[in-house]
Amino acid sequence: MFLYNWNSSSTLATFLATLIIAPIIAIFLSAFLGDTSLWPHLFSTVLPRYVYNTIVLMLGVGLLSLFFGISSAWVVTRYNFFGKKIFEWALLLPAAVPAYIIAYTYTDFLEYAGPVQGLLREIFNWNDSADYWFPEIRSMSGAIVVMSCVLYPYIYMMTRASFLTVPISFYQTSLIYGRNSFFSVALPLARPGIFAGLALVLMETISDFGTVEYFALETLTLGVFNVWLGMNSLSGAAQISSVLFIFVVALLTIEYLARRRQRFHEISSGQNMLESEILSNSKNFICFLICITPILLGFIIPVLILLNFVFSGFSVINFQEIFRTTFTSISLAFFGALFVMLISFLMIVISNYKSNNFQKALIFVASCGYALPGTILAVGIVIFVGWLNKIIHFHLSYVAGGFVVLIFAYTTRFLAVGNAAIRSGVLKIHPNAMDASATMGTGFFKSVRKIIMPLIFTNFLIGGILVFVDILKELPITLLLRPFNFETLATYVYQYASDELLQESSFAALIIIVASLGPVIFLNSTIQRVSQKKQSN
Repeated sequence: MFLYNWNSSSTLATFLATLIIAPIIAIFLSAFLGDTSLWPHLFSTVLPRYVYNTIVLMLGVGLLSLFFGISSAWVVTRYNFFGKKIFEWALLLPAAVPAYIIAYTYTDFLEYAGPVQGLLREIFNWNDSADYWFPEIRSMSGAIVVMSCVLYPYIYMMTRASFLTVPISFYQTSLIYGRNSFFSVALPLARPGIFAGLALVLMETISDFGTVEYFALETLTLGVFNVWLGMNSLSGAAQISSVLFIFVVALLTIEYLARRRQRFHEISSGQNMLESEILSNSKNFICFLICITPILLGFIIPVLILLNFVFSGFSVINFQEIFRTTFTSISLAFFGALFVMLISFLMIVISNYKSNNFQKALIFVASCGYALPGTILAVGIVIFVGWLNKIIHFHLSYVAGGFVVLIFAYTTRFLAVGNAAIRSGVLKIHPNAMDASATMGTGFFKSVRKIIMPLIFTNFLIGGILVFVDILKELPITLLLRPFNFETLATYVYQYASDELLQESSFAALIIIVASLGPVIFLNSTIQRVSQKKQSN
């Protein structure tokens, strides 16, 4: 079967998949076949601390995100209370705020010279920090809180979708036997969705750079950055990246095992949606509080802080430079998203119609880059491009720090998003459509253009929007691989915020948030369609 179906189109897809996988392979080859003299030093000094901090951060963010996500998903699904219709979509709003932006805003808001502590000193007549205790925002616990506030929507979205698809008969059976429907039915059956959302949260936690760097938390991701640029050791960065990759593989394995054997079926007619329960005033207030808390912490307060920065620092904001940077960011994100979607379209269509099992497996592996932190991919791409320079004896240094490598890095990182969008559309097309076209003598690519592309254009557009915003928010890859004197909105905000110039970066941060609202609206509409489908059954 390995030699079967090796045609020109499948060979092209195989070549592209191999090219996308190459940076990941380069990391391990550099880590274990390159300069290994740094391994003992890393193990005896920084690596244990990096691993410990990464594990603590993952546990903290995971637990708090689970609490926010599951509790809010259950109350908006099960109960009828004040503001429910608004909370159904508003609970997704924090997903539009990058973690590093919320870290910058809360640091200024809660630090000693910030408005909160200043107000407390004025009210209670405290003179200095020796008179009172206030939690340190730039700490592990602070990072856990701010990251959980913007990452819990992954769990909320998937958990609520799972709650909506639980057959009503399961809830009715639990009520007959006097069992709690949440703990006995909803939570066990939503476990695959919960674990899938948790895996995304933990992978985002691992890959975060802006927050941990600003809070000075020595995690594996920050360690890659420090060893590469601080110690000028690319092989050392590759070695830490290989350890970080093990964390990612472990998360993916746990998520797969959690959902592998999960099955339930029901054939029913009529109303298949559990009616919302009407609550008393006290319980109504508790549900309202459960939903409003993460929205306040993850969206409303950070946006209000940024708006205050914009108005108070209007005179120091360089709007001309920000608009120029916005144009650059949008152009880069647009062409990056277009390239990613074209590659995804080509690979998925060829995989579905013209590939053997080996080629399909290779194309699938090429989709795994989304699970890898941006710092890992940046290390792998630099190593891979360096090898290309040596192999083809062609000076590519102007490319290595330019747009071509950035687009290549974005493709490796976000190909999974494009592949998922295209695959969901292709699987809805009956295979006989392409067979009928081939029977009439139409070539493969002409059939794809006339049949496949019009039918999945919406999927292409949706995937492109998601990739566009991912690229717009991406920080570590852009920061490490960008050309000199080149700024995107993400790097612009990072550069100024790192220098404590939050007013100057506030308007650029708001632009990122506004641009990120598009996918949030799309995610909400997806959940609404699930809900409406259940109600109509």
